[in-house]
Amino acid sequence: MSPMRRLSLLAALTLAAAGAAQAQGRLTLYCSSDEAWCQQAKTEFEKATGIRVDMTRKSSGETYAQIKAEASNPKGDIWWGGTGDPHLQAAEENLTQAYVSPNRRRVAEFAINQAKASKDRTIGIYSGALGWGYNEEMLKKEGLPAPQCWADLIKPIYKGKVQVANPNSSGTAYTALATLVQLMGEKDAFNYLKALHKNVNQYTKSGSAPIKAAGAGETLIGIVFMHDAVAVAAAGRPIKTVAPCEGTGYEIGSMSIIRGARNLDNAKKFYDWALTAESQGRAKDVKSFQVPSNLDAAVSPLTPDLSRIKLINYDFVKYGSSAERRRLLKKWDDEVGSLPNN
Repeated sequence: MSPMRRLSLLAALTLAAAGAAQAQGRLTLYCSSDEAWCQQAKTEFEKATGIRVDMTRKSSGETYAQIKAEASNPKGDIWWGGTGDPHLQAAEENLTQAYVSPNRRRVAEFAINQAKASKDRTIGIYSGALGWGYNEEMLKKEGLPAPQCWADLIKPIYKGKVQVANPNSSGTAYTALATLVQLMGEKDAFNYLKALHKNVNQYTKSGSAPIKAAGAGETLIGIVFMHDAVAVAAAGRPIKTVAPCEGTGYEIGSMSIIRGARNLDNAKKFYDWALTAESQGRAKDVKSFQVPSNLDAAVSPLTPDLSRIKLINYDFVKYGSSAERRRLLKKWDDEVGSLPNN
């Protein structure tokens, strides 16, 4: 073999080895938590492992839709964060795959229940209660009473002053829809949602957008998970957080490995890492105030205490099922989303 040919072959082998190493050192992460937390997870995991992470942040409903659309040619490896209902739907539809991490031994019962419901295709990584926040300065300026109950939000005095996300794109808003159905019964819940529509100024794409708008003075009330309202208040905005007096639902933020993941070993490494006390305990550093699933994780004193909130017995299996979720979303589209703008 000539020297030139040997050099060419050596260069080709070097490039192939480099490409293989790069492929082994990559992870495609679909993230449905808050943007700052997603960026923190990407950065901290890269530091811990040397694995390069390509991260995309979308809301829970959008991510589920993307994974479903890519099912025949998966591009993502792992889906981290976001409400558990679409994670359960993805599990039922065989879009995600089972994995039992050695690090799940120190996680809370709610996390294990999520794993059991999905046949180990998802697991809980945090929890948080549904509620809302309101802008205290705007409230005082307009001379309005503070809304403390679900029943308050449909009063005419709040016309055009409420924001909530669209349940098709937002896991937060779907949790609200399913919560009201369980709290009031389906007929009364949809009557309530039609009444609430008269007070809604915008259905946002992202579940946390309404409280950010309230913090900026763009709306009075944002229906969100309470920890998102706490985060906006912690950032210095005049937001007061409310747990509804009648009771409320809650989320189990979840994590799933995508079926057909191209970087499966790295997806499992991220899964293991994300269940550790160290990784979960850092959420508070980026003002994410959910209740972590790892029992040893550090918790901020600002994190809402779920034991002090009147929680319903949320049926995650039923309302995370593919058929029930599709049915409720279609009914919302037909009976609420189709109503004229106010």
